Order: sequence, then structure tokens, then C-alpha cells
Amino acid sequence: MRLDLLAALAGAMIALQARANGELSHRLDNGLEAALISFSSGLLIILIVTPFSPQIKVGIRNLRSAVAHKEIARWKLFAGALGGSFVAIQTQIVPLIGVAIYSVASIAGQTAMSLVVDRIGLTGGGKKLISPRRVVAAVLTVIAVLVSVWDRIEADNLSIVAVTAGGIAGAVVGIQRALNGQINEHSHQSFTTSLLNFIMGTSFLSILILVGLLLGKSHLTPLPAGPWWIYTGGVIGVIYIAFTSTIVQQLGVLTFTLFSVGGQLTGSLIIDLVSPTKGVSVSAYLLAGLAMTYVGVIAGGVGSSRVRKPQRQ
Repeated sequence: MRLDLLAALAGAMIALQARANGELSHRLDNGLEAALISFSSGLLIILIVTPFSPQIKVGIRNLRSAVAHKEIARWKLFAGALGGSFVAIQTQIVPLIGVAIYSVASIAGQTAMSLVVDRIGLTGGGKKLISPRRVVAAVLTVIAVLVSVWDRIEADNLSIVAVTAGGIAGAVVGIQRALNGQINEHSHQSFTTSLLNFIMGTSFLSILILVGLLLGKSHLTPLPAGPWWIYTGGVIGVIYIAFTSTIVQQLGVLTFTLFSVGGQLTGSLIIDLVSPTKGVSVSAYLLAGLAMTYVGVIAGGVGSSRVRKPQRQ
């Protein structure tokens, strides 16, 4: 299969993960528990693979050495907690606004946050100047969010909070990827970086749930019987990492991102057409917003063409 098609498939996996996690959250009526199940299942898979992977072990040793020699700040190792926050938000809002609108809002948040992390030098390599082209791209994606939900705001008073949360989720993932880029520079192994992310994310979500239980603000619900695909969020996350760590090296970041975002937006649209969450419909406004989002991503050049192994929960 062509690499560009595989990149598009990787993007579609993001949409599938959002749908699975959102449905699990809906059936559990507990977004945090759904996020924990997604993260912990992904962690379990990587933990099973780790003893048989010399590359992951080498990455662990590299990272330990970097920390011991103070080449990377310890607080950056907690990037996975941001991934936990991202999935926690995702599980809460996808049932409310659907996968397509969530994807548009999330990509807008990532695009806008990329300006900030580059300007302050969070990605490493010092501060970077922000081109007018990227500013225009960020503005386009934000406008795309407003266009996507325009009719729903008028028709059924869609909560602006849910859409805003989608943008915040994207911004969170933008920061996480910047920190993961620095971690990966020292581990030299994308799956080692991902293992650390899954550990931190699972721990963070476990602490949140424990605090909620102690304060009487949260509860645990027995796992629903099915359908089986609602439990695939963690598995999809691991498969996505495997795809991206291989494909991006051959396609480059720019080409990979263009095709993967296209796959995510197309996949989101198909999901909302074939298997929508309750109350979600596809309108001309949403189609226009999806198109504008992709134009914004193209206009921004989606970052450097330098090859960097992307990370994601």
C-alpha cells in the first residue's frame, strides 16, 4: 500500500479512537473512567511488548542517562499527563458534539498552540519566528470551528463550552507533542517515549479518579457488555504510534501531516454519517468547516519538514 494512503489511514485512526472513547464514556456515564480504560489498555500492550524489544530497553537507558546528566528537565517527563488530560476531555465532549466537530475544534487548538510553543521555544532548538502565513492558518482554523457549529448554535443552543473544550484538548496535545519531541531527542526511540507517556497518563488519570472517589465527586461503573469496539481506544493509540514512527521517516513531517489530517477529517465525516452520536447531524456548515480546516492546515505548512517521530496517545 502507498505510504500516503497509510498516512491517511493513520489520521482516520484518530477519528476512530475518538468515537470509541466517546461511546465508552457515554455507556459508562463516566468520562474519566473511560479515559483510564483507554490509557491503561494501551499501557498494557506496550508493557507486554517491552521485555521483547531491545529498542525500547535502549531508549530507557538513553533517557535515564539524559536525566542523570541533567540534559532534560525532569518535569518534561510528565508530558504523558497532558495526554491523559486530552483523552479525558475527548471522552466528555465527543458524545455531545460528534467526532467531526470535535476534530475541527481539536485541530484548531493544535494549530493555534503550535504558534505559541514555537515562539517560546518549547519544541527545543530555541525560539522561532512566527510567519504571517502560519498566523493566517491559525485564524482560518478558528473560523472553521465557528462555521462548523453555526447552524447548531442557532438550532439547539449547542454549548459553546463543549466546542471550546475541543479546542483546549487540541492545545493540550500541541504542548504534549512539543515536550515529546524533546524526550524523543534523548530516548532516540519513539516507543520508549510512548511507554513513558502511557505510564504518566495512566497514573495521572488514576490519581484523578482516586481523589474524586475520596471526595465523593466520582464513581466507578461496571464495564458494559459491548459492543467490542468501544474498548479499542488504547489499541488504536498503540497502532497509530507504530504507523507514525515508521511512515513519517519516509514521507517527512509535512507530507505525513497533510495526508493524516485529511484522513482524520474524512474519517470523522464518515463516522458522523454512518454511526453518529445521539443528536449529531452533518450539515452544509459542518462540511464547509471541514474544508476550511484542511485549507488552514495546508496554508500553515504544518510546521517544519524536518523529520521528527510524532507521539500520541
